[in-house]
Amino acid sequence: MDGSGASPPSVLNEYLLRGSVSSSGARSMDVIVYLMNEEAIPLTVDGLSVITAHELHRIIRDSLHLPDIAQEVFALWLISPFLEVQLKPKHQPYKVCRQWHDLLSRFTNCSTEDIQQDEPSLQFRRNIFFPKSRELQICNEEILRLLYDEAKYNVLEGRYPCDVEDCEFLGGLACRLELGPYNQEKHTPSTLRPKLEYFLPSHICKKRNGLLTAFKNRGNRQASFEQTLLNTYKTVTENISCGEGEATNYKEYLKKCHELPYYGCAFFMGEIEKPSQGILNRNGRKTVSVAINMEGVSVIDRKEKHILISLKFSELSWDHTYPAEEEHILWLEFDGDNEGTQVNKLLKIYSKQAELMSGLIEYCIELGQGTELMSADSAPRNPQVSEKGNKLRRQDSVLCNRMKHLTTIDYVDDGTEIKRVKPKRAASFFSRQSTHGYASVQPADISGQS
Repeated sequence: MDGSGASPPSVLNEYLLRGSVSSSGARSMDVIVYLMNEEAIPLTVDGLSVITAHELHRIIRDSLHLPDIAQEVFALWLISPFLEVQLKPKHQPYKVCRQWHDLLSRFTNCSTEDIQQDEPSLQFRRNIFFPKSRELQICNEEILRLLYDEAKYNVLEGRYPCDVEDCEFLGGLACRLELGPYNQEKHTPSTLRPKLEYFLPSHICKKRNGLLTAFKNRGNRQASFEQTLLNTYKTVTENISCGEGEATNYKEYLKKCHELPYYGCAFFMGEIEKPSQGILNRNGRKTVSVAINMEGVSVIDRKEKHILISLKFSELSWDHTYPAEEEHILWLEFDGDNEGTQVNKLLKIYSKQAELMSGLIEYCIELGQGTELMSADSAPRNPQVSEKGNKLRRQDSVLCNRMKHLTTIDYVDDGTEIKRVKPKRAASFFSRQSTHGYASVQPADISGQS
């Protein structure tokens, strides 16, 4: 999956390299590659059935007139509503497409009908292993535009949940980039109103369509969106001269997105158990996105568009299990609090993609060991407390962990035995803990935990 040429120990990689395509690969064939702004790049490629992602990547770079650094920044992806796969340089895209239905059967819960009808598209987008710290060092405006287009897409689609205030700021920057410098005569609330969903996430814009929300807000929120966009739009135009080009504005947009713990992530689908509700203690499950990048893992509520929990790799242990006749589970173990007692918490994420997530976590940790990536831009342990030099996080921010929305197994390890905190469950089995230097909570550590 690594666009830089490294080879992660991925079960998906091993699966994709099995078998062969029976084709001479000599004749030219047409292929369409999509950018994140939905722009299509039609190409005619010799030997498409045997060409590698590395070779196709070079053809795309040449078509877009991108410098060599783009080889590290971007990768080829196969995308559908059910599965997203970043291809390694040695993968053959045509071959992977031929195996797509098998991949859906193995790594998703798609119905037979969905599997048969689904067809992936080939996309040129950000390589998840490219460090975000290097993005702002890039000077090429076209590369920055492609990164901006992808970040904006993820913000608008709710894949990158943002607070309303941040959405408005990013929307104002997008206005400057896509509508040109602010013009008081030309740019007014009425001209922005029909274009709001081009600059703000649709789930925010659609709130005014709900009767209850409209009654509560009495329409004021919508007017505020338009005016705030204009205010930001005007400020950006005043602060940055046209002579500087758009690179500065692209970087400002990306810099704001870098504050999100899931920027540049690969996304996976899963479910977690809901906390017990009502007198019958009914649980049920909540659909989540699991976002994994070079810094850590975030679990996002797909419906509410906010974080349930976000952890750096230094804050968690993990494992993947698939007991006989049971579901695939990704386990996340992390420190927490249970009625004043410091405990270890286990979160179960049900997903047929758990094996892929586990392999990606392991590779990201190995790739990041010995570099500044493990500590760069680290946030305070407690999301409500600010350390010196860090900004205070909004109390109701979408970025705050929501432990009360999680059902976890809690325990403490006193060095001789596992002591359970209600409810009583089986012992921990995280054999990888010692390998990567993770530590369970010990009684002596309690006073030092934040």
